[in-house]
Amino acid sequence: MRSWTKDAAAVQQLDVLLFDAFSAHCLANTVEPLRAANTFAGRQVYAWRFLTLDGGPAVSSSGMEVRAHGKLGDCSGDLLIAMPSYDFLRHATVATARALKSAARRYTVLAGFDTGAWLLAQAGLLDGRRATIHWEELSRFTEAFPEVQTERARQVRDGDRVTCTGALAAFDTMMELIGDQHGAALRLEVAALFMAPEATETQDPILVRGKSVARAVAVMQANLESPLPIAAVARKAGRSQKDLETRMKAELGATPQAVYRRLRLIQARKLVLETVLSVSEIALRCGYDDPSALTRAFKAEFGNTPRSLRSSG
Repeated sequence: MRSWTKDAAAVQQLDVLLFDAFSAHCLANTVEPLRAANTFAGRQVYAWRFLTLDGGPAVSSSGMEVRAHGKLGDCSGDLLIAMPSYDFLRHATVATARALKSAARRYTVLAGFDTGAWLLAQAGLLDGRRATIHWEELSRFTEAFPEVQTERARQVRDGDRVTCTGALAAFDTMMELIGDQHGAALRLEVAALFMAPEATETQDPILVRGKSVARAVAVMQANLESPLPIAAVARKAGRSQKDLETRMKAELGATPQAVYRRLRLIQARKLVLETVLSVSEIALRCGYDDPSALTRAFKAEFGNTPRSLRSSG
């Protein structure tokens, strides 16, 4: 069963190994969810650095220069993400393989985003593992590395190795990471910020594994102002209330009531911070009969009141 919250989880150190012609889109989808997680957690739960092999800057495929925080050989941490993207074959050198093999002894988990799996495989770090790569390179990757169990999947996690296919899959992978390490409640907040399908009614949710749970979350999101009874949510999701409760506890680590309340309060916090609506009006828009009820629920969920949050910016 997944955990709904993990408030005491330790800070994670993530490093992104960049190469010239990396995808700025992939990089943004990797680090922006981490920034949002820190904001919503109210403390630093993730730290990240941009690294290169020599410590010099890297230039993206679109010409954006990123100054490295350091060189790979001097760093260690919880997760290292190799992100070569375009021109990856130019970076598949003996020096790169040697550096990644050494890094495997200093990082708990190694990942290859976009075409990063090629560099990991070339270093022998995916031998006997399941892995994926950007689908344009899937056939060539399979032929080049028969010892790797290639899968046509958006993301693959095999023990302490993670691979994904590109920028959109990178976002999904980071969302999974946030949920696993810091709880599904924080993941849901980050998803809501980025309008990810998990937290909106506009698309089929993709970040929740179970289809019935995903449908239930979408129904809740579509009915924040006038909350439905959980039995009605379950019917719309095609399940009985008891079955939905069992599935949601297994998937998210919380009851449907707790998930629904969190979604309503996420919306309330958004309105507190981004509008000049009164607390009374916000309460009505989030399904609370009076502002006192909203304030009590808000403080219990987030540790402060709507008014104190607004006054603090």
